Amino acid sequence: MTATINPERLADALDRARAESPFLRLAAEREPAIADDLQGALADPLTHAFAGLDERPVAERLRLARWRLALMVAVADLSGAWPLEKVVATLSDFADRVLHQAIVTAIRERTPDAEPRGFVAIALGKQGSRELNYSSDIDPILLFDPETLPTRPREEPQEAAVRIGKRVVEVLQARDGNGYVLRVDLRLRPSSEVTPIALPVEAAIGYYESAALPWERAAFIRARACAGDVPLGERFLTAIRPFVWRRSLDFGAIAEIRGITTRIRDHHSRGQAFGPGYDLKRGRGGIREIEFFAQIHQLIHGGRDPALRAPATLDALAALAAAGRIDADEAVALGDAYRLLRTLEHRVQMIDDRQTHALPDGESLDRVARLHGLSDGASLLDLARPHVERVGAIYDAIEPESSDRLPDGEESLSTRLAGAGFGEPEQAVRRIAEWRAGAYPALRSPAAREALEKTLPDLIVALGGAPDPHGAMLRLDRILARLPSAINFFRLIDAQPHLARLLATVLSLAPTLADALGRRVEMLDGLIDASALEPVGDVAELAAAMCAGRLDYEQRLDHVRRVVAETRFALGVQIVAGARDPLEVAGGYARLAEAAIETLAAATVAEFERAHGRVANSELLILALGRLGGGKLTHASDLDLVYLFTGDHSAESDGKRPLGAVHYYNRLAQRVTAALSVATASGPLYPVDTRLRPSGNQGPLVVSLEGFRRYQRESAWTWEHMALTRARPVFGSDEARQKVQAIIGEVLAGARPDRDVAADARTMRDEMRTHKPAQGPLDAKLLDGGLVDLEFAVHVRQLVHRSGFNPDLATAIDALAAAGLIDAELRAAHDMLTRLIVTMRLVAPDAQEPPPPTKALIAQALDLPDWDAVTATLDATRERVCAAWMAAAKE
Repeated sequence: MTATINPERLADALDRARAESPFLRLAAEREPAIADDLQGALADPLTHAFAGLDERPVAERLRLARWRLALMVAVADLSGAWPLEKVVATLSDFADRVLHQAIVTAIRERTPDAEPRGFVAIALGKQGSRELNYSSDIDPILLFDPETLPTRPREEPQEAAVRIGKRVVEVLQARDGNGYVLRVDLRLRPSSEVTPIALPVEAAIGYYESAALPWERAAFIRARACAGDVPLGERFLTAIRPFVWRRSLDFGAIAEIRGITTRIRDHHSRGQAFGPGYDLKRGRGGIREIEFFAQIHQLIHGGRDPALRAPATLDALAALAAAGRIDADEAVALGDAYRLLRTLEHRVQMIDDRQTHALPDGESLDRVARLHGLSDGASLLDLARPHVERVGAIYDAIEPESSDRLPDGEESLSTRLAGAGFGEPEQAVRRIAEWRAGAYPALRSPAAREALEKTLPDLIVALGGAPDPHGAMLRLDRILARLPSAINFFRLIDAQPHLARLLATVLSLAPTLADALGRRVEMLDGLIDASALEPVGDVAELAAAMCAGRLDYEQRLDHVRRVVAETRFALGVQIVAGARDPLEVAGGYARLAEAAIETLAAATVAEFERAHGRVANSELLILALGRLGGGKLTHASDLDLVYLFTGDHSAESDGKRPLGAVHYYNRLAQRVTAALSVATASGPLYPVDTRLRPSGNQGPLVVSLEGFRRYQRESAWTWEHMALTRARPVFGSDEARQKVQAIIGEVLAGARPDRDVAADARTMRDEMRTHKPAQGPLDAKLLDGGLVDLEFAVHVRQLVHRSGFNPDLATAIDALAAAGLIDAELRAAHDMLTRLIVTMRLVAPDAQEPPPPTKALIAQALDLPDWDAVTATLDATRERVCAAWMAAAKE
């Protein structure tokens, strides 16, 4: 019989959840039956999560179940009704169940009569140890058996497995009106940069037996077969067990442990020090150090003692202490700290259902504290501080002294590094020693080591002269870890010494660009020519580069992705190098995206017409809205698109497989969206957002031009007309573009429902502020007085006065100011905020205050003397924008 939970504690937990967490407040509103009967729901949470949903489509069923489970687990956690172990086990069991359902669905959709077997998910990380976070992703490895996997006629098993894997990710990760189920990260599979997302099981076994990297040993401590064909997964895990658990501790194993220990303390400096901003997961004395402490001792002793192979961290600590492998008091201290830090991590994530691990500051920290049942943030810090300090001290004790770890002759390397600019060069000495020892496959050949040694002197000078030498070296290490071969990389640096300096600056200051370079290091080639720092061409020039060569459709998709990646990387480097105004770069980003749309839409239309022909006197038309419509994007912008078609909606195409016009264009638009968004062997392109179409997610993907006209004139809401102020056609014939532009002009000029624009805008802004708060103190988009408030102020004035319309927000501000409808100083506010957003997306995408070298770069990009001037200008700009928005909201 299940024990009764104190109802007062449940009620108090639910009250705190509603008061402090926008996400949980929404969950309680969506699931009143759960909120009203928490006692019954918590008795069997998984059953209640899925109750009554069997007839729903699988994607809807899983998303609704996730809302229910999120509410139940949060209240059980907040009330203390469940210990941490039950909280994380329930979250993990749910993940196992939905992942299994996604696999079964993906197989049966393709082969309805086949038994869903031959495809398995191996859970790694916290799902593998049944310790998932409240808002965690999952890190499975997808494997298949070519002999038993169901396939379609004339379909290769590898092709089928990849399609099944993509569908599994789509079922779990794609967002709709009900949110998502789980984020899925498939990068822990062998050589993820070059391998398909699902691997043959025998190939995976061969990899782990012969070519696996050191960190993969630790990863498989927590591995288990969790979904799909579980017996297949267990066979795989049995086969690779000797790779994980070695009976003898040889020098190679010691080197692996050295590498793990070094890396955990070689993080970004931000988030290491305890206080607001502290990273509960990665910070000194944090969760990961507890996990690594247990895993290091498991790797040392688990080969001879199977009792020490417990996947879960708390179980592992207990087993190690019972066996006398670690101090019993330290095991207790680490266990207590782990429970508290994981619980606080959950609190931070519960606020907005974000996968974050950092303690916020100010009122946001107070909110986390109140959610936990404390009075304020200071109390929360006081609660956690002794645990963090104790963990840090225990973990420090297993880090060997660097002075007795350096090979013969390395003292001169240390001196050279210090002279180049590396403060405390011991970390860099160890890193270079690992490279020389062949820590990664790219460095194991004699030719690679020779190229490294030849390049090393110049590389040390370049990295040491970078704004953040240690950060640059760490990101370079990540690039080397991903490369199949480092020979050409080092030879390029050797042949082009100026590239080493530019590379070091990028690695120091631009994590977004460093990550992109890690995925495709050949993008560095594009910086050899000084023209890489020149403005990019117009849309026609860019489209011509994308259309070059005689390529088939799939090759064209890859070619466009390469052109976009290389050009986008070069544009980002222009900002980091101080070569271009971020406003100019933002325009380049937009022209690049428009050229990609023009190229891939045309290619997709031609490919589609081969099978389905054409609809007479009709064509596809694409509208850009949002930042793309306004002609200024950031490095990370998605594309807001609306698909339309001209001609008779009742017509039919004339191809071998004819389709009615509506069906024809909806399928064609799906293909265009996939061409623009789906990752190929050359990587991803752009996220595409089509929610601004008529009726949003509830409406068809494509509507006729007449349907669009009628909707905008008769049914569209204020927010849709606000979006329409930045609409412009980016694909279609000149005639079609003129037609849609005429409709837009008529609607904005007044041919639309009579609504209280200012009141509607106030409501929308309040809702946005609640459900999508600013990410940090430098979120120039969502902060009060940020770019969103400026956009709202401009759009309200435009719609109310039917004046100043232009998709380019800066031009619209100038027009409104000329008409006396808005403060002319808002143009400068627009430029400042846009420069800041474009730059921050590259150098500090979390919108938190960056380290000093990055502050200097941001000041340079904004043409301001120093960081104090940046903050003062931002404060003054926000005040001006707030005043403009408040005035517009009273229209």
